[in-house]
Order: sequence, then structure tokens, then C-alpha cells
Amino acid sequence: MRYTLFESRKDELLLVARILMVILFVWSGWSKLTGFQGTVGMMTGLGLPIPTVATIVVVVVEFFVGIAIVLGFYTRPLALLLAAFTLATAFIGHHYWTMTGDAQVANMINFYKNVSITGGFLLLSVTGAGKYSIDRK
Repeated sequence: MRYTLFESRKDELLLVARILMVILFVWSGWSKLTGFQGTVGMMTGLGLPIPTVATIVVVVVEFFVGIAIVLGFYTRPLALLLAAFTLATAFIGHHYWTMTGDAQVANMINFYKNVSITGGFLLLSVTGAGKYSIDRK
């Protein structure tokens, strides 16, 4: 009885949650797409093999998969993909354990932010997109 409000608005909350979960990814993916060469340089700096291919993968996952999640298209499997991607980027891009000072603190925060977002994507993979989605059609 005490959770009736949440149950009655579950689909609306799932829509808002999907949007909030991926807004960072869509924005970041768009920035990487429109600044493609700079992103390739960043991937090179991270030591990733085949930085151009890595950039394409990152743009597709962040921007296009992010849009798919907002639309509720293949939400469960794509949420799992984004969970794995987000956890991987935590280890690749925010290895705070190799740093000191302010850089260590900033990267530790971003590392655990990614871990938390991973948890959100795992929850989304369990709940699904809800009523306001292409999946529901």
C-alpha cells in the first residue's frame, strides 16, 4: 500500500530514468562524433589499440545505443551492453590507483560514478523499458 504511488507511475519513472541514465552518454557520444579526430587522439593517448576503430565503437555505443535506450529499443540487452561498456571505461579511463593528488581524487570519483551507473544499467536490464518504449509495441 505504501508504494502505490511508485507502482501507479512506474512506466513514467522508467522513462525518466532511461533519459537520465543516458543523457551523459548521448551528449558525450555526440561530442566524440563531431570531434572525431580529437577523440582518436584521446584514444591514442589512452594507449588503445587501433584508436580509430575504438573511437567508432565508443561513438556507436555512447550515442546510438544511448538513443536506443531513450526510445526503449532492445532495452534489456543494450542496457547490459552499456553496463559492460561503462565498467570497462572505468578501468580504462579512470585508473586512479596509478595516480596521486588531485588527479587521483578526480579519477576515483569518476571510477565509482561509472560503477554506480553500471548498477543502474543492470537494474534497467532487469526491469525493462516499461510502457513508453518501442519494446512495448
